[in-house]
Amino acid sequence: MVCGRTFIALFALLVFLGHGAASAESGQVNAVTAHPTLAKANLFLAAGDYRRALEACQRAIDDAPSAAHYIHLTYVYQAIDAYLEHLSQEERWMAVEHLYLNLAYRDTEDLVDPPGGLARMAKEMIQASVRQQSDVSAANRLWVEQTQWRAANPKTWWQGMPAAWVR
Repeated sequence: MVCGRTFIALFALLVFLGHGAASAESGQVNAVTAHPTLAKANLFLAAGDYRRALEACQRAIDDAPSAAHYIHLTYVYQAIDAYLEHLSQEERWMAVEHLYLNLAYRDTEDLVDPPGGLARMAKEMIQASVRQQSDVSAANRLWVEQTQWRAANPKTWWQGMPAAWVR
C-alpha cells in the first residue's frame, strides 16, 4: 500500500530529524501534538468528525508547515480510508452515507439546500421516469412520426409536437 509506505517513510524521517515521538524522550515537546490546532484535530477525529479533523490539519499546515503536520494530515486521510473499508466489510451503508454527509456539508444551509445536490437528484429522477415511460409507449405507431419530427428538427424538437399530431 503506497499510502502506508509514505506514512512510514515520513514518520521515520520525522523521528530521524528529532521532531517526532523519539524527541519527546529527550525532553522536547512532541511536534505533532504541540500545535493547538492539531489537538483539536485529534478531538475531531475521536468524535468521528472527519471533515473538521481534515480542516484542522490543513490549518496547522498553513500556520506552520512541517513534516509532522503533513504526517498528521496523512493519518487522518488513512483513518477515513480504513473507516470506510471497515463499514463496507460490515455492510453498514447508512454509516457510509453519514460519513459522506459529514465530509460534504459545511453549514446548516447545506442541510436544506445542498450545493447542487437537489438539482442533480431531480434531474436523475425525472430523466429515469420519462425514459421509462417513453420505453413503454415507444412501440406504438406514433413512434415513427415523432422519430421523423426529431430528425427534421434536431435543435428544437422538444419545443413542440409533430405537425401531424396538432389538429
